[in-house]
Amino acid sequence: MEHITLLIGIVIVTALVFDFTNGFHDTANAMATTISTGALRPKTAVAMSAGLNLVGAFLSVEVAKTISGGIIDESAGIRPEVIFAGLVGAIVWNLLTWLAGLPSSSSHALFGGLIGATLVSVGTNGVHGDAVVMKVLIPAVAAPIVAGLAAMAATRLTYRLTRNRNEGDTAKGYRAGQIASAALVSLAHGTNDAQKTMGVITLALITGGVVAPHADPPLWVIASAGLAIALGTYLGGWRIIRTMGKGITDIQPPQGFAAQTGAAATILASSHLGFALSTTQVCSGAVMGSGLGRKGGVVRWSTAGRMVLAWGLTLPAAGAVAAAAAFLAGQGNWGVAAVAVLALGICGAIWAASRRKPIDHTNVNEGPAAEPAGVVTTALRAVSPPPAGQPAPVADAPAADAAPAEAPETAEIPARATGADTSTTPAPRPKAATVSR
Repeated sequence: MEHITLLIGIVIVTALVFDFTNGFHDTANAMATTISTGALRPKTAVAMSAGLNLVGAFLSVEVAKTISGGIIDESAGIRPEVIFAGLVGAIVWNLLTWLAGLPSSSSHALFGGLIGATLVSVGTNGVHGDAVVMKVLIPAVAAPIVAGLAAMAATRLTYRLTRNRNEGDTAKGYRAGQIASAALVSLAHGTNDAQKTMGVITLALITGGVVAPHADPPLWVIASAGLAIALGTYLGGWRIIRTMGKGITDIQPPQGFAAQTGAAATILASSHLGFALSTTQVCSGAVMGSGLGRKGGVVRWSTAGRMVLAWGLTLPAAGAVAAAAAFLAGQGNWGVAAVAVLALGICGAIWAASRRKPIDHTNVNEGPAAEPAGVVTTALRAVSPPPAGQPAPVADAPAADAAPAEAPETAEIPARATGADTSTTPAPRPKAATVSR
């Protein structure tokens, strides 16, 4: 029993580490557009998001039940070391995608890790395949599409309603709306993602005989999971914030408001139904939808393509790492220790690599280098001119700049005609404009 208690303690600590990485990995979901448009200062934004993540963790336990008793069959002989291996797979993949600045799904990393470790240790009878399909795979495909369509429609409606208003007059109101919608997304993130760690810890307690099967997460589990994800959120995943705020499309305040509102509605609805979907996929889909919804707004498809590729790899990649960890951990105490040492070494190497080109709150809004316009981008620009009131393209700037340069020559004409000393008394610009006409 002492060995089981120690092992459960290791699993709980590892689960909270995953929750921490989930927090800084997913900060961009709520705050990337708010930071990129300047609605909130970076540090203020992540502090607000952290507090609301903590509050959201106490609002529901439906997603936690899906994790602890829906996807994995706790009566199939699941041992704490299996859960430990699954968490290691999820943490490693989270850190790799964070290093690359890709907003992949922490949720799917967790699901893939648990499924991969269970398949190696117990077999297919330890996984509820129907629950995986209904509550993980189908929402994974549908959620970003639904959120993207909702954000695209909301963006078009927003610009249509304000087409006769000055952009400067409406920007302040939209920034206030962005703050409110970002707060709603943060709250929704707490109700969804913090519960996943609660479910993992509860599953470990069930497998160790500490709590009864199908039990709700204890209060201390809810509180610790909420604090861990809030701390990770406060530290901020600046690399992913830059990608989502600047790398997918150029976000303006109306787009940010529409994207975050659509994402929050999707996440809160899924939490109520017990669907453990990826908030990353929902928010990324909403950002892409807002880019397509604004005339003249173009999605950077190369970045979007890399992001979607990471989504597809998350489940199998985290599962493969977890499967190897489960095989090693199944060899006994030395195997568990070896997995822990290897995991720490990999995480340390990723952290060291990230320090070569650090990104933090001081440079998070420095956009990526402009990518060459491809066929899709060129076509969208051709059929979607900028809306009324938007600034003219940069290519028009030289013509505008040329007029002041010609003004002195034109201004000398009336001075010479009257015999004035042009070296000391230059003609005023209004006269130059008259002669030019």
